[in-house]
Amino acid sequence: MTAATQPPIVELKGVHKVYKLGKVEVPALKGIDLTISSGEFAVIAGPSGSGKTTLLNLIGCVDVATRGAVNVDGHDTATLSESKLTRLRLDRLGFIFQSFNLVGVLDAFDNVEFPLLLQGNLTKAERRARVEAIMDSVGLRDTMRHRPNELSGGQRQRVAIARALVTRPRIVMADEPTANLDSTTGHQIIDVMKRLNHDEGTTFIFSTHDPKVMAQADRSIELIDGRISQTSVRDDGRLDEPHSALV
Repeated sequence: MTAATQPPIVELKGVHKVYKLGKVEVPALKGIDLTISSGEFAVIAGPSGSGKTTLLNLIGCVDVATRGAVNVDGHDTATLSESKLTRLRLDRLGFIFQSFNLVGVLDAFDNVEFPLLLQGNLTKAERRARVEAIMDSVGLRDTMRHRPNELSGGQRQRVAIARALVTRPRIVMADEPTANLDSTTGHQIIDVMKRLNHDEGTTFIFSTHDPKVMAQADRSIELIDGRISQTSVRDDGRLDEPHSALV
């Protein structure tokens, strides 16, 4: 089956999400129709409050739609039990947070290894080899035994990327992954994700309101007030050279 004929790895049909604050209903998403292909590097763009994080949470199976269908990697998430949703998140999905969400008492190696321990299907030697390989790929060979407070913001974000990728997920979601980083470091982080997307074929979906980051995506889906306002696709098919070398 070619890439063109493969079913989408993510498909949303008529998705609405409404939050209830007491007696008040707050609509966050309003009739979202969206498909994302395997191996895409896609950006969910838009201003704060446009629904970007809500959309990522639905795709990431950490929230459920009020109405409509959310299919992830061939699974209708509305039909899955909580235990099956947990397994889907653990085995097929990776998450990168703008606040890093690293465990302060663990060093970088142990933070990255943690999801493999939760999976429970690799030996200690296999886990070590997997962690070392992914940390090397994001430029962290020399900082594996440093704790988060001993790392720069860019290094901590690379640890978060390595942790998201170590389980070899099919989809990685990143919520404003450059928000807490300076411009140069932010470009380096996007470069890391683009290289891994290109080399591993992992699907990346991340949110941002930074137009310079949006310009590097294969496709940009813009949200305004909970609706998709426009979609733009890069037509050159090329992978940009990194803005700067890994440090």
